Amino acid sequence: MRDTIPPLTSLDRISNQVIWKGCGYNDDDMARPIIGIANAMSDMVPGHTVLDRVAQQVKYGIYRAGGTPAEFGTIACCDGLAGGHSGNNYVLPSRDNIADSIEIIARAHRLDGLVLLGSCDKIVPGMLMAAARLDLPCIFVPGGSMFSGPGYADQETSDTTSVSEAMGRLQVGEMDEAGVRRLGHVCAPTCGSCQFMGTANSMCCLAEALGMTLPGGAAIPAVFNERLRCALRSGEQIVDMVRRGITPRKIMTWEALENAIMLMMAVGGSSNTVIHSCALAHELGFDTKDVLDAFDRFSETIPLLVKINPATNRHDAVDFYYAGGVPQVLRQLGQHLHREALTVTGRTIGEEMDAYRSPYPPNDELIRPLNRPHSTLGGLAILRGNLAPDTGVSKPAAIHPDVRRFTGKAICFDSEDACVEAIEARKVHPGHVVVIRYEGPKGGPGMKELYKPMKTLYGQGLARSTAVITDGRFSGTNNGCFVGHISPEAAAGGPLALVEDGDEITIDVEQKTLELHVSEEELARRRAAWRYQPPKLTGYLARYAAMVSSADRGGILIPGETGGMEH
Repeated sequence: MRDTIPPLTSLDRISNQVIWKGCGYNDDDMARPIIGIANAMSDMVPGHTVLDRVAQQVKYGIYRAGGTPAEFGTIACCDGLAGGHSGNNYVLPSRDNIADSIEIIARAHRLDGLVLLGSCDKIVPGMLMAAARLDLPCIFVPGGSMFSGPGYADQETSDTTSVSEAMGRLQVGEMDEAGVRRLGHVCAPTCGSCQFMGTANSMCCLAEALGMTLPGGAAIPAVFNERLRCALRSGEQIVDMVRRGITPRKIMTWEALENAIMLMMAVGGSSNTVIHSCALAHELGFDTKDVLDAFDRFSETIPLLVKINPATNRHDAVDFYYAGGVPQVLRQLGQHLHREALTVTGRTIGEEMDAYRSPYPPNDELIRPLNRPHSTLGGLAILRGNLAPDTGVSKPAAIHPDVRRFTGKAICFDSEDACVEAIEARKVHPGHVVVIRYEGPKGGPGMKELYKPMKTLYGQGLARSTAVITDGRFSGTNNGCFVGHISPEAAAGGPLALVEDGDEITIDVEQKTLELHVSEEELARRRAAWRYQPPKLTGYLARYAAMVSSADRGGILIPGETGGMEH
């Protein structure tokens, strides 16, 4: 923290003050803790359009508590905009760019603390990674969730991905083009992060369970005044954190990570929380294998307590807030919770859970107790087998019990585009296991979110008669039988590269296995004949592909990394 009266003998300090004064600050501003506000506000991302108002409230809070706010921007890519275009795989790579940019400003401008403003998929983990790396006092403030749109067809509500499902219905004659266009006008009625337990809302909830967000702050809808009040309190709290020396590494301990993983099991969090938890653990100095083992272990002990979209179409993220949000789920975890873990308030998460009072009555049908879960299976599953030697990730919370064990014949595609084209041409049929490869961190490169194939299959009525496996990622809104994050990826010579059309594959989400029924001798023959030509790249993606690690290691950037490339 800065001295109350800056020493005039320090030429460096005086020249530093000149630059601040050039921005309109006063001498007394520079005698206070300087709090950076890393704002990912964007006119192009609905989860972030509200962040200008949120930032203003954070500034009021900082001033009230005796600090000086200094706002700066960072990027925010949206999977919904970027993920649907051929070769546009920038979203996951943006995560590391965000972490780097925040690190650069915080260190170069010698900030005393940081408020991190974000809501969406890769922005939240990027910000948490920066906090772990810097170990300056930091607090994360989400922008809040969006309200759902009206129902359509046989669905009770609609969301930002409903049009992709509707396109599948159009292709089988269940909807007309006018109906799809009408749906597009109403399915995103407010700003906010997407309405389901996708990566955006999952990561905001994860940040709260980690202790990096004020209790109850993750699930407040974007359009609620409570969202602004939470922002103001966060501004006040960061100044207190600076004065007390409460830093992220005191908060994001191994016990806090376990709390966050348990929460993801209980709420059916996005499968992407696995890769982001691994990346965050790396920044904190933990082994990513231990993170995967923790997800695997807690899938056996923490059942599914919360069922919202995509696990059901009846409830969404706003309903989750009304039901008590993250604090209510953490209370239900009871003896499993590491109650001694510190939070940004300076109190333990146990103390905060005891003190927290939701303004709304609890809904014990939406958020159930441990003795009456929605499912005894945890919300996420780590799969292993000869197709995923280094693991794959599935989401039992979004898979109907009828297809949690699925055996079918492979139909293979070397890109998402080729797969979507085949689905739209009605070439995928019941009994198919759709294999989408070369979409991993290195092969994509960038590990694009492959939500469109599954959404289209759902719309065509094939969600319970087909399966999809990939070295890419899925959106948190996807449902049906699926396995993503398969490691090693095809571009690194993983077994996924050796699958051929007609091969028999078994996915068993309950037993957590993924098996290709082909002999070792045949696989050896195929491997000897396998060749891979990486795509020609320029710019950021070329650098990213040269350094990115596999999904099971968090897709982190390591200079000289080969990603296990064998050819």
